[in-house]
Amino acid sequence: MAAQSVNAEIISIGTEILLGEITDTNSVHIARTLRDIGVSVYFMVSVGDNQARITEAIRTALDRANIVITTGGLGPTVDDMTRQAVAAATGRGLTFHEDLLERIAERFSSFRVKMTENNKQQAYLPDASIPIDNPVGTAPGFIVEHGDKLVISLPGVPREMKYLLSEKVIPFLRQRYNLGIIRTRVLRTAGIGESALDDLIGKDLLEGSNPTVGLGAHSGVIDVRITAKADTPEQADSMIADIEREVRSRVGMYIFGTNKDTIQSALVQELLARSATLAVSECGTGGVVAQLIRDVEGGSAVLSYVGLHDSLGNLGEAFPKLAGLSIRDQAVAIAEQICTQHGALAGLVIISNPDQIKDHADADASTAVAVCVGEKTHSRVYGFGGQVDLTGPWTSTWGLATAWRMLREHRSAQ
Repeated sequence: MAAQSVNAEIISIGTEILLGEITDTNSVHIARTLRDIGVSVYFMVSVGDNQARITEAIRTALDRANIVITTGGLGPTVDDMTRQAVAAATGRGLTFHEDLLERIAERFSSFRVKMTENNKQQAYLPDASIPIDNPVGTAPGFIVEHGDKLVISLPGVPREMKYLLSEKVIPFLRQRYNLGIIRTRVLRTAGIGESALDDLIGKDLLEGSNPTVGLGAHSGVIDVRITAKADTPEQADSMIADIEREVRSRVGMYIFGTNKDTIQSALVQELLARSATLAVSECGTGGVVAQLIRDVEGGSAVLSYVGLHDSLGNLGEAFPKLAGLSIRDQAVAIAEQICTQHGALAGLVIISNPDQIKDHADADASTAVAVCVGEKTHSRVYGFGGQVDLTGPWTSTWGLATAWRMLREHRSAQ
């Protein structure tokens, strides 16, 4: 029997999400879990603690999805409105479940905490819904069958949501639907821009429906995600393999790994294979690049020099002849100098103003990265400085990816 085509929409509920006070990791986890069992997710929505807006979000989701999964808003306080909103969206009332209240009271007793009166709210569920007992918390979830659609409401506490999803919801969905399987493989690329990579892969692959091919850009690294839906894992893997071969034939020179492979691991392997070394100098980053390299097996062996500076003043003392140069020119000069002085094939330098706390335009460059391999040097500048959260991830990824690409080009030219 062929797998059914089933899609879901995820609604995360909580004003704190919209205020940016917390990151919605629940929706990401739910989407990945659904992907792995063959359920497609086309929409993810966040809505605040407002019953009318939650109700409208659920109604909209029911118009376009087979399954609606909500997370959050099942607690005992006045701003926990999910159960009321689900009832309103599906045209039903609320039913009190005495057995649920008893189990909630038992949970509080096991915590040696007195249950307050408002916790009784959690024992009210939409009429004719299927309760989902919550042995790891106090807020039960529930499933509402609305015609041929489902509304599944889960707690917002990540630990509770994950448990109920894996132990209760996924078995329910597998029993209800013939879901098949969705498999994904990621090819990790570096040394090419997103638009150029898109052009090389081609519309014939990027516009395919099954398997699908999509791009995910990071700073210096772009993921090519191949996803296939089939009746069995073997069929999905075979479909992915066919597309992967074609992608590799078009952009193989830019692929450094798959799935969770890292650019620092690829760089270390390239250096080890050539018995070459890397010299690193960092200012204002806390040594992020050097640490990433050391964390890779064999990484320490490829580092011929590591210079760490906590201020521009200390950097100037180490390289006094560079006074008066722009931050970019300093980075380039240091990269070339440390390669020569320490017999390294590659040099990687990051200079970030540790006193810079704001993110300005690139014209107000506060951070520079330079990579030297052989006789070639590449560099770039950023508008943010050492105290900006972006500094470490962006500069290290771009620097490592550029070094890997330049080493590959250097090898090809020999």
